[in-house]
Amino acid sequence: MARKVGSGGKHKRALRGRGNTPKAKDRVYHKAYKGRKNGQGKPQQNRKPSSTGRGAGADWVVGRNPVLEAMKAGLPVKAAYVAEGSDRDNRLADIFKYAAENSITLLQTTRGELDRLTGGSVHQGVAMQLPSYEYADAQDLMADALYDDDKQALVVMLDGITDPHNLGAIVRSAAAFNAHGVVIPERRSASMTAVAWKSSAGAAARIAVAKTTNINRAIDQYKKAGYTVVGLAGGGDADIAATPGLDGPLVIVVGSEGAGISRLTQEKCDVLASIPISNSVESLNASVAAAIALYEVSRVRG
Repeated sequence: MARKVGSGGKHKRALRGRGNTPKAKDRVYHKAYKGRKNGQGKPQQNRKPSSTGRGAGADWVVGRNPVLEAMKAGLPVKAAYVAEGSDRDNRLADIFKYAAENSITLLQTTRGELDRLTGGSVHQGVAMQLPSYEYADAQDLMADALYDDDKQALVVMLDGITDPHNLGAIVRSAAAFNAHGVVIPERRSASMTAVAWKSSAGAAARIAVAKTTNINRAIDQYKKAGYTVVGLAGGGDADIAATPGLDGPLVIVVGSEGAGISRLTQEKCDVLASIPISNSVESLNASVAAAIALYEVSRVRG
């Protein structure tokens, strides 16, 4: 292998007069220079606010269309804000009108403060914050449903539902088919955020949603109280319409669309029921499956 030989200093004069290489922050074409010009030790990152509201907390609704839709859906309002100097359009006029007709106070604030409150989301000068959701107690729900003289006890339990849209849709179906409430686990589950509230179309205000630390322990408690526990599973023992126990105190367990009900929770169920579907479709969305099962229960009960 040939050795690379130096020039012996023959090219030293070519290096004269150039001096030291300027630092990055002193080179006008370098991004570090732009950061220094902006008064920062590090260059600024061009971060664009999210147009989907990801910067806002789960209890915030931002943007003119979402805020108006949330108001009309009956979502509870902790505080509603309008930024000073916001451009007036028909949608903002609709918000003002609806707020006035429904005694919703709109607080005026600066655009900078609204940016801060919503985490830099694109709020279009309007945002609404929901109060913290007040969850029911799973055991209280169990007892209240059993002693209801007007309708037979019916509770939906969710195992692994992490999409708030699905949670809201299931709450809506539970209310539509006379269920007493929905039980969700504290961990690895969607919760009653603004998205879930909106997906429930206001039904979350009319039906209890309870939290439990352990869904399997809750199933044991409900079974001891006299409930039949039916789990929805693709390879179930029977068609949901022909499942025994639908006319008595009942718990329907719904799992996630992907994994379904966990193995241990399946073992806790009294029976696993399926919804017959075409072979061309692998599975149903969790909220759709819950709605079909609840309809079958209501049909059996007359």
